[in-house]
Amino acid sequence: MPIDAREIESLIRAAFPQAKISVQGDDGAHFSAEVIDASFKGMNRVQQQRAVYASLKGKMDGPNGALHALALTTKAPD
Repeated sequence: MPIDAREIESLIRAAFPQAKISVQGDDGAHFSAEVIDASFKGMNRVQQQRAVYASLKGKMDGPNGALHALALTTKAPD
């Protein structure tokens, strides 16, 4: 079942309600996202990205996942 950018943003927004989120992509499987959130302060990039991937609630889990690829950029606000 394909996923769309709005659904990805909604999943991320549930975990990061104050974040600035931008999701791009329209083929139903390959997307890019930028997530800027104050909760990332003090985290390294791997920790930030793991937190975002966790918010996707299994949508990227193996061959049965709705989301095949997500190029992810994360950072704390300046």
